[in-house]
Amino acid sequence: MKSLARFAALTVLSLPVAAFAAGACPDLLNHEFKRLPSAKTENLCQYQGKVILVVNTASRCGFTPQFEGLQKIYDEYKSKGLVVLGFPSNDFNQEPGQGEQIVKYCKLNYGVDFPMYEKSVVKGAQANPFYKTLSTAADSEPQWNFHKYLIARDAQTVIPFDSRVEPDSDALRAKIEALLDKRN
Repeated sequence: MKSLARFAALTVLSLPVAAFAAGACPDLLNHEFKRLPSAKTENLCQYQGKVILVVNTASRCGFTPQFEGLQKIYDEYKSKGLVVLGFPSNDFNQEPGQGEQIVKYCKLNYGVDFPMYEKSVVKGAQANPFYKTLSTAADSEPQWNFHKYLIARDAQTVIPFDSRVEPDSDALRAKIEALLDKRN
């Protein structure tokens, strides 16, 4: 019996670390960003198994009031497994702020407390690696601020929603609810 236990322990110890890491986090989520306002780097793998709504944001855009709807939907569904992630971007020349300034604006004006990450490029050749992966997976690149990507719990299914789709629209809510109800 001892030799069987020793064999099992040696087998596990001899496995390459990559074998454990490979299943640990889907490639789609395996990206690091600085979280605002602290600028502490976080890996998006922490959201593995959740339904994720990713939004490129800007504080001086006609769609900026969508922050209110994003916060509302986050509050309503977070206990069921939804997380909203904001990625400020100046790709459309409507986010002049930086770091803490962006978070303060969102908190004071819209009560935002969902995770927000460092300002970055979200389209084109210079897009951050997460957005490049999202754009490829959804076959849809942001055409404006508040473009949304809804990621299923499996981190394989990515559904794009254009900027004109309000966060509390029936279409987006229906998809969120369907993904929250679906277990992998």
